[in-house]
Amino acid sequence: MRKLKNEELARLSVDQFKAAAKTPLVVVLDNLRSMNNIGSAFRTADAFLVEQILLCGITARPPHREIHKTALGATESVIWQYYENTADALRYLQNHGYRVLAVEQTTGSIPLHRFQPEAGQPYALVFGHEIKGVSDEAVALADGSVEIPQLGTKHSLNVAVSIGVVLWDFACKMQAFT
Repeated sequence: MRKLKNEELARLSVDQFKAAAKTPLVVVLDNLRSMNNIGSAFRTADAFLVEQILLCGITARPPHREIHKTALGATESVIWQYYENTADALRYLQNHGYRVLAVEQTTGSIPLHRFQPEAGQPYALVFGHEIKGVSDEAVALADGSVEIPQLGTKHSLNVAVSIGVVLWDFACKMQAFT
């Protein structure tokens, strides 16, 4: 066994990425404050061929040196839009057929490992502020919520880690790797 070289990975170019069929997922960043987390969201969205990212509220927008540091160029491949208000973004998505899910611990949340996406249904996944989580307004507008079950003493994960876990799970369940 040996580690593969970058040229052996058969990665898409930016133009190929833009032309490729996407996983029917939109990532909504609800008032994220850390540009490193925003950059990581772009990089993870690129890894799973996500349709787009919606940056809402105080969430910083590219181009920015701090976002680029963790995005590693993914701001060039992943389509993004900015919404001043997260509620407007969620209503737009719902009006265009997306099922909006808050990734949050709520009274009605479904554990991620038990959630099964409906075939052919596009989803929008809302990830919230690093301290406050998904806003109450966004939770109220969402069609449902999923949460990542945890076994330790902490009650949350870093938002960039959560994005990675949830997008991996959805991509697998939506058969993005077949």
